[in-house]
Amino acid sequence: MDDRYDVVVVGGGAAGLAGALALGRARRSVLVVDAGEPRNAPAEHMHNYLGRDGTAPGELLAAGRAEVTGYGGRIVSGRVLSAARDGAEFTVTLDDGRTVRARRLLVATGLVDELPEVPGLAQRWGRDVLHCPYCHGWEVRDRRIGVLATGPFGVHQAQLWRQWSEHVLLVLHGAAAPGAEETEQLAARAIPVVDGPVAGLEVTGDALTGVRLASGELVELDALVVAPRFTARAGLLTSLGLEPVEVEMGGHVFGSQIPADANGATAVPGVWVAGNVADVRAQVITSAGAGLTAGAAINADLVAEDTRAAVADYRHRRETMFTEAAWEERYRSRPAVWSGRPNPQLIAEATQLPPGRALDVGAGEGADAVWLAGRGWQVTAVDISATALERAAGHADTAGAAVAGRIEWVHADLLAKPPAADSYDLVSAQFMQLPPEQRQEMFARLAAAVAPGGTLLIVGHHPSDLRASAHRLHFPEMMFTAEEVVAALDPARWQVLAAETRPRTMVNPEGREITIHDAVLVARRR
Repeated sequence: MDDRYDVVVVGGGAAGLAGALALGRARRSVLVVDAGEPRNAPAEHMHNYLGRDGTAPGELLAAGRAEVTGYGGRIVSGRVLSAARDGAEFTVTLDDGRTVRARRLLVATGLVDELPEVPGLAQRWGRDVLHCPYCHGWEVRDRRIGVLATGPFGVHQAQLWRQWSEHVLLVLHGAAAPGAEETEQLAARAIPVVDGPVAGLEVTGDALTGVRLASGELVELDALVVAPRFTARAGLLTSLGLEPVEVEMGGHVFGSQIPADANGATAVPGVWVAGNVADVRAQVITSAGAGLTAGAAINADLVAEDTRAAVADYRHRRETMFTEAAWEERYRSRPAVWSGRPNPQLIAEATQLPPGRALDVGAGEGADAVWLAGRGWQVTAVDISATALERAAGHADTAGAAVAGRIEWVHADLLAKPPAADSYDLVSAQFMQLPPEQRQEMFARLAAAVAPGGTLLIVGHHPSDLRASAHRLHFPEMMFTAEEVVAALDPARWQVLAAETRPRTMVNPEGREITIHDAVLVARRR
């Protein structure tokens, strides 16, 4: 087990596994904690599950477990003793003492069938003591079916089961005798009414053969229908502040469940429910569908949370990534940030220019400045990071005293301290990716620094590179085209020599050669 999951699913029945499957396929980290007490364990087969009708309950769960783990979900045997809010997450404690953290909870703990107190009833439950005609009606069709009436709901049950057999009778077991209208309905459907109560079950071999009344009379039957009270396994949810509500049908309270919306979301943020704990009427396929629905809703909720966190981080990085502290941290975190080679567009444009005074903006570790100085330029190399300039000076020294002597290293933020106007024969800004307002201000200052007849060279990452696998920082507003830079230049003062997108190849972090694109502006001041 890990210490933290996107979702902890409590309960490994159809609802819990379906929810875990949906979340696993959504690439969420999921832990399923299962006590191994499925409600339908006594039944030999389950029904009305399209494509799996007649499947043994255990077979479905085994297949579901394999599917969940196949998508990376984890399943452990045990019980969740408690779950408590811990900041934005939950701390979940298991019965073996282990604890994990979860961003969300999906509780699919099911319900408990509370059976009438009749000796022998529980032992036959799910076999020939039944309650749901849609689950078991076909298997006892045309057989002798007794309905144990423990309340007014018994008449409805008898009428319902009459669809599967002509041999249905109503056995009064603590229930009042039917009223006149109900008596007529029962008579019309040929459903006899037997006065009880029932004292016990008669079993021959391993089959129900009837019920013994308190009077001693034997009523021969092949199946007995009861009306359990369906009580939600809601202890964990109660501890989180969620209380079950009673479920009624026709004025008869037959169970309790945790209220939730159509997607399984409860009133407690971060807690979802699915299956019988939220719907006492749900069959296996219904529970599985509810688990899928809840799983998808949880993933959508996590996506929204992830997006909020990403936006907050994005804004923070955008506001801080160009500060001196951020650049210092970047340079100090590794021995070399850049390749040590001069930028290709600088080589392409400056090779034919006569040496003069050059301003290298964002000089970094000095590759461009060293290259220019090596060709005879007097270079003012400016960077916001003292660490970068220290490395750059070391590289210049390695290139020789003549090269190093032609470079002035300046520690400055050009947004705070603009370069001298009309002072440079070449101003080169390679990949100054700034937010739009700062970029416009910076480029205007760089243009002003170009001497008459001098050259302005601005190179940046083209927006189309965001679609490539070059692993650019994804700040679309910081990418620009050459045409956008041209739009800010006064054509009366500038002759644009090139404003284009130039492709070049590079090797991406996965080792594949890819094509990227540089936005290149070359302009000469008139």
